[in-house]
Amino acid sequence: MSRKTKISAIKTLIIAVTIALAISDPQLSFSQSNLRLWYQQPAVKWTDALPIGNGALGAMLFGGVDEDHIQFNEQTLWTGGPRAYARAGASKYLLIIRKLLTEGKQAEAESIAQEHFMGMKSHELTYMADSIAWYKKMRLDTSASAAEFDDSKWKTIIQPEANGWETFPGFEGLDGAVWLRNSFDLPAGMIGKDLELDLGRVRDIDFTYVNGKLVGTTNNTTSRKYLIPAGLLHPGKNTIAIQVLNFYDKGGLTSAKEKPAIYQKDALQNSIILKPLWKYWVQNNQPPAYPRYNADYQPFGDVYLQFPKQQVSNYTRDLDLNNATAHVSYNANGITYSREYFASAPDHVIAIHLNASKPGNITFKAILKTLQRAYNIYKVDNSTLALSLKVNDGVLKGVSYLHAVVTGGKVDVDSNGITITNANEATLYLTAATSFKNYHDVSGDPDGICKSRIAKLTGKSYAAIKVVHIKDYTSYFNRFAINLGNTANDTLPTDKRILAFNNTADPALITLYVQYGRYLLISSSRTGGQPANLQGLWNDLLTPPWGSKFTTNINLEMNYWPAEELNLSACSEPFFNMVDDLAQAGKATAKEHYDAPGWVLHHNTDLWRGTVPVNSSTHGIWVSGGAWLCHQLWEHYLFTKDKVFLRNKAYPDMKGAAEFFVHFLTKDPKTGYLISTPSNSPEHGGLVAGPTMDHQIIRDLFKNTIQAATVLGIDHKFSDTLKTMYAQIAPNKIGSHGQLQEWMEDKDDTADTHRHVSHMWGIYPGTDITWDTPELMKAGRQSLIYRGDEGTGWSIAWKVNLWARLKDGDHAMRLFDMLLSPADVSTGKEKGGVYHNLFDAHPPFQIDGNFGGAAGLAEMLLQSQGNAIEILPALPSALPDGSVKGICARGGFVLSFKWNKGQLTNVDVTSKAGGICKLRYHDKVIVLNMQKNKTYHFNSFFKRV
Repeated sequence: MSRKTKISAIKTLIIAVTIALAISDPQLSFSQSNLRLWYQQPAVKWTDALPIGNGALGAMLFGGVDEDHIQFNEQTLWTGGPRAYARAGASKYLLIIRKLLTEGKQAEAESIAQEHFMGMKSHELTYMADSIAWYKKMRLDTSASAAEFDDSKWKTIIQPEANGWETFPGFEGLDGAVWLRNSFDLPAGMIGKDLELDLGRVRDIDFTYVNGKLVGTTNNTTSRKYLIPAGLLHPGKNTIAIQVLNFYDKGGLTSAKEKPAIYQKDALQNSIILKPLWKYWVQNNQPPAYPRYNADYQPFGDVYLQFPKQQVSNYTRDLDLNNATAHVSYNANGITYSREYFASAPDHVIAIHLNASKPGNITFKAILKTLQRAYNIYKVDNSTLALSLKVNDGVLKGVSYLHAVVTGGKVDVDSNGITITNANEATLYLTAATSFKNYHDVSGDPDGICKSRIAKLTGKSYAAIKVVHIKDYTSYFNRFAINLGNTANDTLPTDKRILAFNNTADPALITLYVQYGRYLLISSSRTGGQPANLQGLWNDLLTPPWGSKFTTNINLEMNYWPAEELNLSACSEPFFNMVDDLAQAGKATAKEHYDAPGWVLHHNTDLWRGTVPVNSSTHGIWVSGGAWLCHQLWEHYLFTKDKVFLRNKAYPDMKGAAEFFVHFLTKDPKTGYLISTPSNSPEHGGLVAGPTMDHQIIRDLFKNTIQAATVLGIDHKFSDTLKTMYAQIAPNKIGSHGQLQEWMEDKDDTADTHRHVSHMWGIYPGTDITWDTPELMKAGRQSLIYRGDEGTGWSIAWKVNLWARLKDGDHAMRLFDMLLSPADVSTGKEKGGVYHNLFDAHPPFQIDGNFGGAAGLAEMLLQSQGNAIEILPALPSALPDGSVKGICARGGFVLSFKWNKGQLTNVDVTSKAGGICKLRYHDKVIVLNMQKNKTYHFNSFFKRV
């Protein structure tokens, strides 16, 4: 062995030992095994792919053999830009809306609110004139309507498509003017007859021609049914041409369940089904930017790795949660090929390492692509390719670098890609940045950032970068461990495990799901970055569902439910920083819309920190978003006892939110109570006065603000004001069906199975309703029964937590099982559950259910919202044996405990702050004054051991 080889071997050994120490140091963490998602085939669709992320960069790994696909995101690439969201003068209509609601005139109140009270949209002031001008310009050229028009060079597209033509390759995010052409042969029996052309729905405007003559045009969402006079038709081939003007999202023919057809008017049984393959021409893809209340989170780009075609065997693809690395491995021609992927937070890169069991066998081409229309791909140097772009409908610019490092072989770089030939091994480092600096400053230098990151890799080996990545990741992940037992299903590929779960006990899949939730939070929410959005960090669509933004009437909050209890408190920092931003931005909304001090947030926000009511007055005017965010500020203090955080960050935001409600709450003329009006019970029941959820959240805010002021010894007079008003807020009420009322009026429908369970907020995550008021807990339970168990992914997750708070572990576990049911069902229609990659299905994908489900399991095992830390308060019979290490409780306590045959066997408690600790297990209670950073050991009888 040569000296150089010996040195290399020693370095490799040192690195291997370092990795082992990083993930298994018993003083620092809890090592875990068998936390792996794995598959025997590449991903076919996006929800099969595996996610990696470092809090800023995220990627979805498809693991293809002939072509691998790495779709990636950067957390600050959004549409839109800094702008004013509040509508000047909206507050003039507040009293009018309140009066109409008091008089029971909901429809009139909603109409006025929609016109005068909603926030400002982007481009709102210029869009009408711009869209009319664009429309007229598109209508100047109708040559493609002619029957004799030569469309021989046009491409083809399948129509209709329920989700619009955007699902077709090359049409991603396309809005504009598109011509579609088709033809049909007229049967002899239909010659001389009037016919009807049924196209179904078309988005947005269509001008439909038959043999060059306009037969109809429509500008709404109704089905298109047009008369074709007999005189327009002739024997043989007849031509249909449609000019479609699509202003925003889901363009083209969209009635996928109904095939476009032609019917004989006087004999409907005589019909012609149109061919699904239409010829198309994109006349114009730049209509005026459509007015939007909020911005959309955007995909950044795609890396494709193109390999020589080979017959392969022994294919596996996996994601290891223990160290946040993903892998692909297969055999071909006697050689084992492997790829390893990870997203490094310390080095700000996504790393892709390719290896082969025989030297000189790594050959592939790497190319960069993007769905953004304005982009440039160029060579930076002899080992680096770059992508620069400007986001569609927005001000942000972005740059991505793809840098290659190889051992042996050859590297060629040009604007078409990076070609690596006959290398022994190769590593690609991907990074990306945007011009975003904060919500009112977009002057960043993304190229400089990328250049600096790649330069800092110089002199670092792949193995060394990996060691640093693993050490960083495990410093979060290994703070908590859980073991719920094992079965034979542990060895199944993850997709097959999901299919088998409802029929075969697999407690280890529950363990995997909980730890996957923690993995996703670590990967999508890190210090200095943005909080996890509706899809965490991962999105492949230009017009993602609900904008992949921050929805604050349940979803953003649910993303952080597991953070404190499952020992990931540090991952909440981006959330807290966003609350600071919103507390500033929300002042303008409080002033313009309510003429109030303090700050307010409604049910959605985005990168630019919009806080106004959006979308529809029936559900967009909901005033409690900011107050709910403040609940989680207080929760962080309770779990950590961090007075510096409370004084400098939490309390100022809590006080500002409370100041708004001191002004906003008004006396109900019917009951004399203080109520919240106008508002709504999220997305249910329209605009109302006094929804139960609002009152629960406002009471919670006042109570917590009073307690925070007491801890800090400040604002006694303001606290007295809150105490007085607290007692006057409309209380929770039990209705005629024994239910917890959702509104002031007793009008709940027992057959209503709406996905939101907003009036149960006081049970979870709040503490407005506890076992100190058993009649209200019973009413909440009755409401849950009426609502039913079925729902969207996040709705099921919320119900898991609610049933755990109700101490019905078996019902909670029944719902948890539903979370792990397959979202991809045999009928082709998706349902709530999980996709093959364990992403939660609303459907479509929303990440909140993953986080809410993980929190729900924690609630079954430990609760501390009352005056004691309760161990195994809702243990389901399906989990008779298990252990947990590093689970956190309010008061700054960390617990580890085991149970066997449904009974607690031992518990360890560590105090991070010192102080009184009260433990409860069934009827056993112990109270002790704990020293800071000291661990106390107890047996099942709470005797010190």
